[in-house]
Amino acid sequence: MKILFVCTGNTCRSSMAEALAKHELYRRGLSGRVEVLSAGTLTITGQPASNHAVAVMREMGIDLNGHRSTMLSRELIESAGLVLTMTARHRMEALSLCPEAESRIHTLAVYAGGGADVPDPFGGGLEIYHRCADYLKRMIALAVDRLLREELQDFRS
Repeated sequence: MKILFVCTGNTCRSSMAEALAKHELYRRGLSGRVEVLSAGTLTITGQPASNHAVAVMREMGIDLNGHRSTMLSRELIESAGLVLTMTARHRMEALSLCPEAESRIHTLAVYAGGGADVPDPFGGGLEIYHRCADYLKRMIALAVDRLLREELQDFRS
């Protein structure tokens, strides 16, 4: 299974989501079963994560220094079993690239069971990034719960 997180620049939200999801999957002993990637709808490939994103992740014990941005593509969407976007707009952009993947493309908040779009911390201070990371962490834990429930359901079927 491959999970793809999507935001605009792939230097703040989706890069933190990728790192947090990898951490959550590792914590649950699932890191070898699920591959996690991220991409941006309007990015320059190869950009590092923002300084504030790196700092906030470091405080959470996660190293984001090696992250480099990736442009969202049809191929990335096709290869993912689950695409989780930060906003409804990102979902629409992903759908425009790969409409046949509609059943696999969700906003993170909706997939996690409800909540608001993930606000963009870009240009904000560390506190804004902390709030974003905390929200992402909660939503990702709920999303992993759902993924495990669905996987167990599929196994029983």
